[in-house]
Amino acid sequence: MRKHVLMYGLLCGALIAVLRAIQYRWLVVEYSVEIYGGLVAAVFASVGIWLGLKLTRHTETVIVREVMVAAPVTFIRDENKLASLAITPRELEILELIAAGLSNKEIADRVFVSENTVKTHSSRIFDKLGARRRTQAVQLAKEFRLIP
Repeated sequence: MRKHVLMYGLLCGALIAVLRAIQYRWLVVEYSVEIYGGLVAAVFASVGIWLGLKLTRHTETVIVREVMVAAPVTFIRDENKLASLAITPRELEILELIAAGLSNKEIADRVFVSENTVKTHSSRIFDKLGARRRTQAVQLAKEFRLIP
């Protein structure tokens, strides 16, 4: 009995597979123009996108030129402004190093203090100058003639 059920199941499976193959062949034959047209359209679209990206790709050329501008030889620090802002010599030294473009870590290594100490000095300088950022502090210090 099991043999018959197994045989019946296999024959039904084979019949379903044959019917699906016939349906697939009928589908391909019936709609072959649409299928081929879709494939050709997909190929042309992908080639067009690739070609468009290839032809319109802009290569940016960045030219960097370093210009060294010497500080004026006749720089005179405004000691009155320095005293009115109550900037200490260490804070002035930190401010000059900030103006030189050094990071907090580089400044700490150069003046032999911790990075947190540099941050503390920087925040005090910012408060005294009324600045929010390093660049603004440097700009204000130059306007006040504290640094060259």
